[in-house]
Amino acid sequence: MEWPQELLDLFDDPLLDDVRPKTASITPDDRRIKTLFEITEWVEAHEGRTPQSTGDLKEKMLARSLAALQRDANEGLKTYDSLHLLTEE
Repeated sequence: MEWPQELLDLFDDPLLDDVRPKTASITPDDRRIKTLFEITEWVEAHEGRTPQSTGDLKEKMLARSLAALQRDANEGLKTYDSLHLLTEE
């Protein structure tokens, strides 16, 4: 496909140097998946121990997030659960 010269000149305009496509918004499902990945990384780094509410601040936050994910788990989220954290009580 050959572009008209007028259009090519427009693309070379210095005013358009900083123009970038809009980034996609993060969906609630994307946030849940990201949180599950963070929890999974933490569990793997701590030899399979799940985060507890008696640990440090980071561990407490992950424990609360895990509890929320377990309550609201759906099949789409479970496909990302490689350690089966969402089925634990």
